[in-house]
Amino acid sequence: MAGGKVSARQKMINLMYLVFIAMIAMTMTKEVLSAFDSMNSKFVSTNELTDESNDRLLKGLEQKANEKPAEFSIPAQKAERIRAISDDFNAYLEDIKKDILEGGQYERTEEGALPAEKMDKGDYLDEKWFTGDRLTKEGEAVMARIRKYKDDIRGVLGDDQTYTTAIENFEKRFDLSDVKPNEGAKLGYLDYNFKGFPAVASYAKITAMQNDVKSTEANLYNLFLGNSLEEAITLKNYQAIVLPEKNAFFAGEEFRGTVVLGKYANVSPIKLSVNGNDISLKEEGALDSVGNALVRFKTGNVGEHEVKGTFTFVEKGEELPIEFKANYVVVPRPNSATISADKMNVVYRGVDNPMTISFAGVPDNKVTASAPGLQKKGNGSYNMKPTAGGREVTINVRATLDDGSSSTDSKTFRIKEIPAPTGFFRGLSGSQKMSKSGVAKGTVKADFEDFDFDLPLTVTQFDFKVPGQPTITVQGSKLDSRAQNALNRAKRGQTVQILNIKAKSNGPLIKKVSPVIIEITN
Repeated sequence: MAGGKVSARQKMINLMYLVFIAMIAMTMTKEVLSAFDSMNSKFVSTNELTDESNDRLLKGLEQKANEKPAEFSIPAQKAERIRAISDDFNAYLEDIKKDILEGGQYERTEEGALPAEKMDKGDYLDEKWFTGDRLTKEGEAVMARIRKYKDDIRGVLGDDQTYTTAIENFEKRFDLSDVKPNEGAKLGYLDYNFKGFPAVASYAKITAMQNDVKSTEANLYNLFLGNSLEEAITLKNYQAIVLPEKNAFFAGEEFRGTVVLGKYANVSPIKLSVNGNDISLKEEGALDSVGNALVRFKTGNVGEHEVKGTFTFVEKGEELPIEFKANYVVVPRPNSATISADKMNVVYRGVDNPMTISFAGVPDNKVTASAPGLQKKGNGSYNMKPTAGGREVTINVRATLDDGSSSTDSKTFRIKEIPAPTGFFRGLSGSQKMSKSGVAKGTVKADFEDFDFDLPLTVTQFDFKVPGQPTITVQGSKLDSRAQNALNRAKRGQTVQILNIKAKSNGPLIKKVSPVIIEITN
């Protein structure tokens, strides 16, 4: 939060959010997809409560500005600018959420709930925001809009040193820098947080960002009040803190929590007990530079769990124990792979079909994929070259998890033959009109139309037919002397044919090439 350090309790709350968000890249079970809907509902409820709290804070600032304009008029003006900037950005995020539903053709239930179990794909945002390893224009626009929001907020706070801590915490909350995963190259902000994620997870992530916007409002409003009261009262480092009973709620469940006035103290504890176990604070790394204790323990089975204990400090020579309690949620390990054809949802026989194969949450060196004709090129990159015979190929993937156990998945692709190429003469196909001199100088070529693979073809032979003349077989791709002599006998308006075109590639056999018909114009 702005204006203070993060408590151990809040760290545990934040940890739950990170655990949820970290899992959204996996192909989820229906239960987990529904859990994201529940998490989204929790954020929506929290946002509504935060809006009400923010409205009261703004009204309080307005009232103080009227009563004591010398002390409160400037903070009240800043607060109004923060509200306008936040409302504008929140509306933009709401439009993204609507776009996710409309673009994915997801319809809410009669009760207004998200169709979470149907929102298990992320193709819509993947295609709209990303192209290969780059962002599309729409993706760039999203990043630009987030940066504008950050710039606008910083513009309100300015260079006043009073807001230094608030700005630092704001930057951490909306950190857009690239992320370096445990394996692989750095990923951009949108790539790391949204690419390949289920639609329901991306929707919940946007709602969480709206929660960050509203929480930023609350932090700054309280900061403005604190700055104004600095000389009049002794609450310099205090702020309003919302403490929910737990960090995830089910749809329709009552939100329960407390709102307290508190501050973060730069004081180191002498004892820490978590879930009945004493934690040594003398070991290196047990405490950070401001006295926050770092907690580590096994999370347990899937589901919601409680963490509680006692923080003990020394005050006036006596031990002062402070109890804490929080909740966290454990989600299932990854159990399915992500297998996608980079070109299309089929593979073509006789050519290298580039594929990306990964297993959500598992590094590439612990993932193996096998299928007839499948070869690995690099980190998650494969080539599939289907063997002769068969109409389908199944790719089997096995992942070794952190605990040594394995998980498997598979996917079947249809095998299609390479389409027949099209014949071209002087870059034209089908029926054309051309002068004799144009025909004499032309070159016969063959190519694939609307085919996603780069497969160069070389014309080795073709037949040349002039009406009333014997068919001439030409070696190569240009008319020889015999063909040109026959061409000279053609009359205006007659059609000559380039047919039985034979072409070869550096790999698979090529089907019959379509002919070219030319009407002589002179």
